[in-house]
Amino acid sequence: MKTMLKLLKRYWYFAILAAGFMIAEVYVDLYQPRMMEKIVNNGILGLDNNGVSDISLVVSVGIRMLIVVIAGGLCGILSGVFANVTGQNYGNDVRKTCFKRIMNFSFEQTDDFSTGSLITRITNDVSQVQQLVMQMIRGFVRCLMFFIGGTTALLSLDLSFGAIVACAFPLILIDVIFVVWKTNPLFTVLQESLDKLNGIIQENVAGVRVVKAFVQEKSESKKFDDANRHLVNTQFNVQMMMSFLRPVMNIVLNIAVVGIIYVGSVQVQQGSIAPGTVMAAVTYISQILNGMMMLAMIFQTLSRGLTSARRLGEVIDTEPDIKRLENASGKEGSYAKTGKEGKDAKTGKEGSYAKTGKEGKDTKTGGKNEDAYKAAGKAKGTVSFKDVSFVYADNGKEVLHDINLDIAGGETLAIIGSTGSGKSTLVNLIPRFYDVAQGSVKVDGVDVREYEPDELRDKVTMCLQKSELFSTTIIDNIAIGRPDATQEEISAAARAAQAEDFILEQPDGYDTAVAERGMSLSGGQRQRIAIARALLKRSEILIFDDSTSALDLKTEARLYEALNAGYSDVTKIIIAQRIASVKNADRIVVLDAGTIAAVGTHDALLKTSPVYRDIYDSQLKQEGEQS
Repeated sequence: MKTMLKLLKRYWYFAILAAGFMIAEVYVDLYQPRMMEKIVNNGILGLDNNGVSDISLVVSVGIRMLIVVIAGGLCGILSGVFANVTGQNYGNDVRKTCFKRIMNFSFEQTDDFSTGSLITRITNDVSQVQQLVMQMIRGFVRCLMFFIGGTTALLSLDLSFGAIVACAFPLILIDVIFVVWKTNPLFTVLQESLDKLNGIIQENVAGVRVVKAFVQEKSESKKFDDANRHLVNTQFNVQMMMSFLRPVMNIVLNIAVVGIIYVGSVQVQQGSIAPGTVMAAVTYISQILNGMMMLAMIFQTLSRGLTSARRLGEVIDTEPDIKRLENASGKEGSYAKTGKEGKDAKTGKEGSYAKTGKEGKDTKTGGKNEDAYKAAGKAKGTVSFKDVSFVYADNGKEVLHDINLDIAGGETLAIIGSTGSGKSTLVNLIPRFYDVAQGSVKVDGVDVREYEPDELRDKVTMCLQKSELFSTTIIDNIAIGRPDATQEEISAAARAAQAEDFILEQPDGYDTAVAERGMSLSGGQRQRIAIARALLKRSEILIFDDSTSALDLKTEARLYEALNAGYSDVTKIIIAQRIASVKNADRIVVLDAGTIAAVGTHDALLKTSPVYRDIYDSQLKQEGEQS
């Protein structure tokens, strides 16, 4: 909430101008009954002229009244303009601040809020807060001025009129308090109902193909109807409570007017006041009570606006989980967990996941890429997992445990394992999409928590199985990570990704527009554009998270050939389900139930790893059955 108040302070001068012009407009409204009193008493009834009407006075005061009304109208217009400038700019800043904060959230934080809720907050809640600001600047000032100024003016006419105000005010106050008390809790329910409705819309629009494929239109429509009915019922309850407000206030207002007329008529008969004064008093009492009625509507806006402000404050005041942690890692090298004879100090086994023996050989790989492994922790593009465990906060389930792994710069490392073994979670720790529960992950020998997030993610590029494309041209989608890239660089990345052939077949080539979420392209085409985007960025570390699943084996083989030829200096981490996709990697990591079951080459793992052999045999069997 403090941040939101700071954002509002930027426009304090516009708010003051809006309030100032509103005060001027109300002053004009309060001055008009006095002029009308003069016209009636002196111009028409001629009380100061022995009962002779004074038409010239009526004309002159009428002209002045017209000028004053025009001036008041201009003040009202200017008040509205400055109030809108304040509200719209403030809403714009709140919306941008919320969006920026959401973009810095970790995956877990985004899931905690839910997509539907975040959409509601950044749209509907911001609109409610804008409305609140404008109402407080204009409406609250207007109501307060009418109540204070109108009461003062009314008492200046005759003190007996004050008794009527004193009787009417508590009735109105009780009415307002009752309605606000009843409706205030409903606004939170109302916004939560909007969250749920937006979530359903978002899910069904994004997954419309699944809905149609499984003939779930009726089921999803019913789910939407239920959520929409709950929203409508909540709104209905709010409006029902609000419907009591205006009739009660109108009754009080009319009774007060009747009271003024009655008291005034008695005093006119007694000769203590003039008829024009009674007319002015009726106008003042109407202004006072209408101001109170408007105040009741402001309280409704205030209740809903404060609910929305609280929800926005939750987003803005939530500190991103992912931020730099000074001195997070120790000074140990990448291979700290080793004994003198090349044994893992934790497991006691030789040839852990790095070069540790006196001769610098890996017992599982036979010494392949020995020089590169010795340089781990020093060369660019190195990655080191040390005693890493990870737990998802929402369910407390440990997904990874006791992970020790070193990846050399320029190495091609493949990761394979059954569904749910933790493959994607493992690589998500490298660009720090999540933070480890225990242990550390190092990139270039530095704990990822010591990097600024942007600096770290410049070193790491991820290419996901679900290729997210944007509603722009193909060239813009490829160049999203390097907007300054030349056409030749973009073409080279597209060729390496095996994408240029189909791109050039498009109506406008690289300038062809892509439909929302890339739905105008096939799954394989989307994946290849996403791969081209990743290659163009030319980061030190390139992660393919099952991002070739939609490619045929021939296209995939050409892709890996291009990677080996043109990106040999880049560390490549490949997650795949198919043995054919990983068998040519420098090393293959086999994950099983969140831990490393084996590490080695394809041939070595076939001999030494039962888990890898089971995967291999099952895929061979499937291929045999399909053939």
